[in-house]
Amino acid sequence: MTVIDISPSVMQFLLAFIVVAPLLGALAALLPAPPGLKGKNPDQAVLRHGVTVTGAVLVAAIVLAAGFDHDQPATMQATTDISWIPALDVRIHLGIDGISLPLLVLTALLTLLCALYSYFKLPAGPSPKAFVALVLVLESGTLATFAVLDLLLFFLAFEMVLIPMYFLIARWGGDQRQAAAWKFILYTLLGSVVMLLGLLLIGLKSGTFDMVALATDNGRGLTTSVQVIAVLAIGLGLAVKTPMWPLHSWLPDAHTAAPTVGSVLLAGVLLKMGTYGFVRILLPVAPDGMRTFAPYLAAFAVVGIVYGSLACLALARTGAKGDLKRLIAYSSVGHMGFVLLGIATMTPTGVNGALFANIAHGLITGLLFFLVGAIKDRYGTADLDTLAGATGAALYGRAPRLGALLAFAAVASLGLPGLAGFWGEMLTLFGAYSPAEGLSRPAFRTFMAIGAFGTLLTAAYMLIVVRRVCMGEHAPHSRLSPEEQAPQTTDGPEPSGAAGSQPSGAAGSQPSGSAGPRTATTPQLADIHPYEAVAWTPLAALTVVAGLWPAVLLGLTDPAVQQLLAGGKS
Repeated sequence: MTVIDISPSVMQFLLAFIVVAPLLGALAALLPAPPGLKGKNPDQAVLRHGVTVTGAVLVAAIVLAAGFDHDQPATMQATTDISWIPALDVRIHLGIDGISLPLLVLTALLTLLCALYSYFKLPAGPSPKAFVALVLVLESGTLATFAVLDLLLFFLAFEMVLIPMYFLIARWGGDQRQAAAWKFILYTLLGSVVMLLGLLLIGLKSGTFDMVALATDNGRGLTTSVQVIAVLAIGLGLAVKTPMWPLHSWLPDAHTAAPTVGSVLLAGVLLKMGTYGFVRILLPVAPDGMRTFAPYLAAFAVVGIVYGSLACLALARTGAKGDLKRLIAYSSVGHMGFVLLGIATMTPTGVNGALFANIAHGLITGLLFFLVGAIKDRYGTADLDTLAGATGAALYGRAPRLGALLAFAAVASLGLPGLAGFWGEMLTLFGAYSPAEGLSRPAFRTFMAIGAFGTLLTAAYMLIVVRRVCMGEHAPHSRLSPEEQAPQTTDGPEPSGAAGSQPSGAAGSQPSGSAGPRTATTPQLADIHPYEAVAWTPLAALTVVAGLWPAVLLGLTDPAVQQLLAGGKS
């Protein structure tokens, strides 16, 4: 069943366009704007160019999803297969199935929302031309990772995103950006070198780099020892990108230093590349090696769940001077732990839960980083003690719509039933209760219990954050300094003529529904700007849709996962 009937050749073109268009758009962004498209100034023209290119890619992705045959989600569709390096049998092989299609659409959506947000709120840094070009290169590499079906092409796409993300952090980031950027690039590059060796080992030993052929063979052409070595090498590279505890230490620094859109893209799509590699490559290509390492992967996963939650609790406590962006970054370590636990079960239930949790994390954490960036713009800081101690009314009294949306994103992140975050965690725990044959059931049930305890810790720190940031510390005698009373911005100047640069209407200085009159101790903040509402509403809406109708996503992933685990046999 397809929503619209599209010919195979058009489907091929759409997928190729989705992968290549951002790269061409990045090149065009560096060229002078045509005379009729310069707008009020060159900066505005290039930012509008970024919105146009990412918008066209999202439209193509939606049309591709509409033309996708939902009756055969396990079949590779929109495929292109062209010989590239015959001597090594390396091919330009593209295709999508029910596993990669949701990630493709999520990437296109988040990049467009980041481009829209940047049009009105460009972070301080060098040329906007370079900023737009880097975001588009980042989008192209991420989309290619989810679309290519050749091991060497996968590696090239996987590495393609590192350089633009490095420069986004190093040039447009905040405090300690250089150190955070270097830490990011060193960790990921070292992991990638080891991963390349594992990919070459599989390709040379099996005689092909084609991921579809390797998945169909299901490891029968590889000895157990080769599979174990390959899983160890490739798994290390993927685990760094995920990131898995204890290889996670680059993530909090990168998120804390990155600009808002950098954090959204890093959490929303880049982390998914690592877990996607586990599902697309290691599970079907080296099942015996995965079975050997699955208990260790699950153990690291649940340690990450608990560790991330305890780190968040430590940051959230009064007097810790914890950074809200850093707290959300540590929460990602815990959430991605659930994804890894689901993969380690090697069951359809667990892997489907992992894929669902991937999408849910992209939606919810992307929204959280947008919101934290907006709060930092208004307060001039993301320090939790400052945010909580500024006034007893806090966000609910000063910017009620912003406070309500932050509370919504927080309860979605803690896994409230009816929202997207619930299903992924529940399915991964169900998968751990009954792991694949050959895995220790007592061990995995222990992991399940630890993971369930982690959900309680997640609820604890998220509710503490909501109480402190949205409700504030009740300190009636506190007074704000003149600097704290005035709303501040730290992301640099906005392009001239950009709407929303001055708070008005819904973004006025005293939004309707605020708690009480304006006083010296409760100065009002600008509530949600129209451009912010445009960027955030799709993420909030999809969080609700995925939570109420999980079958829409599971109907795509489940047949593909079943076939993948069965070695290409449906």
